[in-house]
Amino acid sequence: MFDRLVNLALKVYGSALTFLAAVIGVIIFLTDQVFYKQSLHDIIRDVVMCITFLSFFIIQKAFNKYTAAIHLKINELVSSHDKANNDVIDVLNKTEAEMKELSKNYKGEVGNRTD
Repeated sequence: MFDRLVNLALKVYGSALTFLAAVIGVIIFLTDQVFYKQSLHDIIRDVVMCITFLSFFIIQKAFNKYTAAIHLKINELVSSHDKANNDVIDVLNKTEAEMKELSKNYKGEVGNRTD
């Protein structure tokens, strides 16, 4: 269940709609009258905080795209190799227990390969 929650969070944080909502929230925060009544030091701190906040969503989107590309490339390599175990294709969709079971299969094979 935790894996599903994490996957959902990654999708939500990397979504364009979430970024748009964050931008709207930042604009509302920065246009509030209370914001301009602060000292210059506090205004600078809040602007840096807003930039950092928005950067999180941009970095998450880039990370999701990069990760998807890497997994697609690895799946292509696995599927194109005749001797490869196709159980490892889309391994991210497996549960943690299934991944541990698959890793047990490979621990014994590493030293025994004669390619």
